[in-house]
Amino acid sequence: MILREIFIFIGAFAAFALAVAAYLAAFHGEVSLKEMLSTAFAAVVGLYAGRYLERKLRHV
Repeated sequence: MILREIFIFIGAFAAFALAVAAYLAAFHGEVSLKEMLSTAFAAVVGLYAGRYLERKLRHV
């Protein structure tokens, strides 16, 4: 179970980082590592907050 969560975290972080890097490269012409990683981290935190709320609301 914990291994599954680690894979979800790594996969989501990589996917968000790749998407942010593609957006920055396409529309701004440069990719800032700080912006890419911080935005990907914020997206993963939001993903896990949503999963937590979904689990809590399922039992209501």
